[in-house]
Amino acid sequence: MAGRNLVYELYERRLAAQIESGRVPGHVGVILDGNRRWARTRGFGTAQGHKRGADKIEEFLGWAEAAGVRVVTLWLLSTDNLARDPAELSSLLDIIAHAVGELASTGRWHLRLVGAVDLLPAPVAERLRAAVAPGEDAPRGAAGGSDAAGPGAGGAAERADARMQVNVAIGYGGRQEIADAVRDLLRERADAGDSLEDVAATLSEEDITDHLYTKGQPDPDLVIRTSGEQRLSGFLLWQTVHSEFYFCEVNWPAFRRVDFLRALRDYAGRQRRLGR
Repeated sequence: MAGRNLVYELYERRLAAQIESGRVPGHVGVILDGNRRWARTRGFGTAQGHKRGADKIEEFLGWAEAAGVRVVTLWLLSTDNLARDPAELSSLLDIIAHAVGELASTGRWHLRLVGAVDLLPAPVAERLRAAVAPGEDAPRGAAGGSDAAGPGAGGAAERADARMQVNVAIGYGGRQEIADAVRDLLRERADAGDSLEDVAATLSEEDITDHLYTKGQPDPDLVIRTSGEQRLSGFLLWQTVHSEFYFCEVNWPAFRRVDFLRALRDYAGRQRRLGR
């Protein structure tokens, strides 16, 4: 066992040495997939798979921080997931709320809740809001984003915060985010006295970008999906137009630092065209 650990450590170091510091993605999005499959292959219950997946999050954030990543977006629960069996969903929501609370309690990262938190059961939504440290971003409701201290107002504060930014996407759907952004924009322009015709005549991509849940943050450079599935499933639809994608066969609870380093190495070796 000791010999195997030594070989693993040497391989880790070799991988890390192959990644130039200037080629590390600034923003990494992660679709944490495969908790249930991991549990099934080991004869565990579904809740154990979700718990093991939640336990992996803090470890992963440490790897990302050490690599020099500045923003991480973790997709923990989609709007589609809300239609799961109530018993499984209740357990999953409790695990997620506990995990977010644990992350917040460290004070190590700047947390932002992204998604339609008001679609969640009220007690869970309150636990998530309470977990976000005072002065940080507070989640918006079904319209996405935040009120006075959220994406529309928190950009400057985030830029002044030297900690790694961590977006926890809960009750998140890419289509809903875009619809919410347009809805917020229309309300804002209506409050300013603009007519629908005025909005239609001047609406730009930047207007929508400025009303997304992730306003004030760079688009993801790299998106990682575990479990072998090769699709985005609606993750950051607007923001990933120029992102690089890395699909890993490993289920999320079994995701290792070497798997992350392989993703970074793969990213570093790509020629990004950014639509040009």
